[in-house]
Amino acid sequence: MRKIYKSTFLITAAALSSVLISACTNNNKPTSNETTVVQKDTLADYVAARLPIYERIKLTTNINDLSVSDRKILPLLIQAAEIMDELYWRQTYPQRDSLLATIKDEKTREFVNINYGPWDRLNNDKPFVAGVGNKPEGASFYPYGIKKEEIESSKLADKFGAYSVIQKDSTGKLTTVPYHVLFAAELQRASSLLKQAALIAEDAGLKKYLNLRADALVSDNFTASDYAWLDMKTNGLDIIIGPIENYEDKLFNARTSYEAYVLIKDKEWSKRLAKYVKMLPELQKNLPVPAKYKTETPGTDAELNAYDVVYYAGDCNAGSKTIAVNLPNDEKIQQEKGTRRSQLKNAMQAKFDKILVPIAKELIDADQQQYIKFDAFFANVMFHEVAHGLGIKKTISGKGYVREALKEQYSWLEEGKADVLGLYMVTGLLKKGELTGDIKDYYTTFMAGILRSVRFGVSEAHGKANMQCFNYFQEKGAFERTANGTYKVNFDKFAVAMNDLSAFIITLQGNGDKAAVEKAQKEKAMIPVLLQKDLDRLTKKSIPVDIVFEQGVDILGMK
Repeated sequence: MRKIYKSTFLITAAALSSVLISACTNNNKPTSNETTVVQKDTLADYVAARLPIYERIKLTTNINDLSVSDRKILPLLIQAAEIMDELYWRQTYPQRDSLLATIKDEKTREFVNINYGPWDRLNNDKPFVAGVGNKPEGASFYPYGIKKEEIESSKLADKFGAYSVIQKDSTGKLTTVPYHVLFAAELQRASSLLKQAALIAEDAGLKKYLNLRADALVSDNFTASDYAWLDMKTNGLDIIIGPIENYEDKLFNARTSYEAYVLIKDKEWSKRLAKYVKMLPELQKNLPVPAKYKTETPGTDAELNAYDVVYYAGDCNAGSKTIAVNLPNDEKIQQEKGTRRSQLKNAMQAKFDKILVPIAKELIDADQQQYIKFDAFFANVMFHEVAHGLGIKKTISGKGYVREALKEQYSWLEEGKADVLGLYMVTGLLKKGELTGDIKDYYTTFMAGILRSVRFGVSEAHGKANMQCFNYFQEKGAFERTANGTYKVNFDKFAVAMNDLSAFIITLQGNGDKAAVEKAQKEKAMIPVLLQKDLDRLTKKSIPVDIVFEQGVDILGMK
């Protein structure tokens, strides 16, 4: 980082420090329902109880089949990913080192590292460090304590930019600073690592992508590298890297966070999955909505691939761990080219074995536990990602793209759409004979998947989406809670609820009606008391909520 920007950023970090120390100085609203500050004398007990919700696993795979060049490239990609991890800390909690220096309890230090800050991401961002207030909705993307109205009424050209921060000087003047300027030194190092990897790469597609992505990191111009990423077909290694998702920006859902996945393609599984993307246009035509909401043609020139992931960094590693990715997010590229749906098979298997199966044994009716299967879990997650390509990207009401119209309400509703349309795809493909298995497997495993995911809380997009689905399906009688405190699927009503919720969400998106989406969130994206009691049973049984990784070149046996 150049010195002229270093001093500017330290002022920002200091401002963050002050808002963290005192909740009363934070003018932002809490990220969910009003946060209850844990009393200081119970903090250690709180952390000790919460830390076991994460099951620690070694993130590894068989690297014996990698080529000589790929074995040289892999450590370079991991090093670049580690830089993304540092940048994500800068975005979420710039004062990490000073915070950790004040914490003597090792368990609390570990919990801070898992959460990338002093807020419990899987418990509605509850603070667990003494003196820390509510988590700022705008992270470090905006001046701390600033009101949304001040930014909305400003004349800043880039006020909703994906790749910049907004800062305020001593006179109150607002300015924007691009990421590639604010983080210049770190991004240059990451760029150089990708360039080194490109020199070694033998696969032409990978070589082109690494070079373009290296350039993109130091310019914030990602379009060319996104197209090159989609064009890659024969590569064995892959890396998703840069500022990508906007979940951390709860103020406007606009600014992106740094992250990275280092991936090894499972070519056998990927070959099996390739055919499904080609079916998107037909599935789009059959969506259960009026014709005006399904006039768009989904892009099909992309791949549906399976990978083993060997390194997570930044946003995707914070709290709950991602097990499937649908990128790029650029709607223009999605419409012209499509997206790549990346299924992270080894992480998915770990969550199924360590979390989903134990949850099902506790909460799914005994007569239906036979339907809990990994193939159904894999398919449900996979088609969730494929379903992001279905539906509507541009409103029919003249409000532009859905993302722009719904702003901070976009992400959770889009995740809800992908959940239910993924199930819709499974149902349709089974009827066509394009999938094998029993629909009961997919519906029951989907139900167990909801019970797994709602444990993440409702402070982030996926949690809100899952609760909307749970509450909507319950109202439609798609499942019942038995006298034994277990959940039993009504398979006929499950299909009806699936279609009804699909229509409801696509209509909201197509209309670009932000007020209606806010109303839906308030009414549906909440955890009922009885469900919370059932979820508490899982905690008492010591069933983990998510996983945390031991990862790196040493875990892969490459040192």
